[in-house]
Amino acid sequence: MKTLTLRERLSADDHTVWRWLYGETDPQWRRWDGPYFLDKPQPVSWEDYSRRLAEHPPQPQPHRRIIALDGECIGMVTRSEEAPVGGGWWELGMVIYDPKHWGGGLGKQALRLWTQATFAEADAHVITLTTWSGDERMVRAAERCGYRECARIPEARLWQGQRWDSVRLAALRREWS
Repeated sequence: MKTLTLRERLSADDHTVWRWLYGETDPQWRRWDGPYFLDKPQPVSWEDYSRRLAEHPPQPQPHRRIIALDGECIGMVTRSEEAPVGGGWWELGMVIYDPKHWGGGLGKQALRLWTQATFAEADAHVITLTTWSGDERMVRAAERCGYRECARIPEARLWQGQRWDSVRLAALRREWS
């Protein structure tokens, strides 16, 4: 049984992160992670990326973690506080890069861990995550973790000539187990 954890980014993750963010021309994960946003990063060579890292090493970020499977970087989770600061509303994000890790419950497990960490580390009263109706795996994972749909904006997203709903799901601290 493999072990899934959330941890700080390590220098050993640099090549993997570069590969999934810049090294692949059309990574499959981008087709699910807000594909309707057209502001995709410009290609960056490994040499340029590693030079930038040497000049400005990544600092520990309390609101971003690596999803690691047996220590290997397979994705990332993020969180940000919705305005106004101190109101207790936090938005989560999650991506598992490699399709070989999709569909086996790792996303649900990572989301559960990140939700628990957010309730433990932040003043979160409510945690939301926002996706689109085409990403049924993310909606299912969130619902299986205990999130409930709290908003659906019909046909708010245009992707490949088709209209999709924007879907927001929420978990309340008092209901989280």
